[in-house]
Amino acid sequence: MTILDSNEGKKRVSQIYNEISKELFGFGTTLLRISIEGNHVTLYAKHRRSPRSAALEGEAPGLKLEVDFRMSLLYKKRFREKLEEELGCSIEVVLRDYDATTQWAVTNVILHE
Repeated sequence: MTILDSNEGKKRVSQIYNEISKELFGFGTTLLRISIEGNHVTLYAKHRRSPRSAALEGEAPGLKLEVDFRMSLLYKKRFREKLEEELGCSIEVVLRDYDATTQWAVTNVILHE
């Protein structure tokens, strides 16, 4: 049994996810669900649309895609670091997919067994 097996652990993972969202984008998610099964943690998040992002989309769509991609990489890096530092997780990989059209992101964390 790990910290992630408890309700407090799930709550803390959600808090960390939202903290990073606020740090990188200025606001948290509008919806966040977390599922933990064995060594797999999955987060489903609905994000708010950034006014800067909307402006970029209209003026430079290619640049917006590049920014979205880079921000997603940064999100994964920070999320992994925080989970390892604060919760002592041993993480094998963090995978994240973000759909800019709908503002949904799905993040999967696979822990070492």
